[in-house]
Amino acid sequence: MSQLCIQLKNLYRHTENLFERLTSVVTAILGNSITFIVALGIVIYWWTDHHFFSQGLHEKIENIILGASFLTLFIIQKAFSRFSGSLHLKVNELVASHEPANNAVLSSEDKTESEIIELAKEYTELGEQALLEKLKTETEPPLVTEPDEIVKKEHSSSTL
Repeated sequence: MSQLCIQLKNLYRHTENLFERLTSVVTAILGNSITFIVALGIVIYWWTDHHFFSQGLHEKIENIILGASFLTLFIIQKAFSRFSGSLHLKVNELVASHEPANNAVLSSEDKTESEIIELAKEYTELGEQALLEKLKTETEPPLVTEPDEIVKKEHSSSTL
């Protein structure tokens, strides 16, 4: 039974990696300008084909909307790829310029989904620890080591 579980986990991991590579390739292809030009050529050919003109008005409108939607897919993917790339560059610059930052997130767009989930768990734990430390320091009264500091604070607040 445990051998079967191990085989299923390996199959799942292999399938997941294959799917991630496939989506990366498809995303790169759909976001390419040449792909849009090819798709535009196909749609223009489709709209100028003699079968298109022999259709009724309803079918023509339906095909025009379908062709426009098809082209919109490529435009949206191109815009998303450009936005995503610029966002990654900005985040990488911020992380690289901050010395105590963890460089494991610099090229997170190249990581697999499972690696990103693990990083997210680590950062969630770090955030919870920071929140607990912040709450702890806010609830503790400030330590005053010298009585002169109290007098200075009272004097400076009364002169304002």
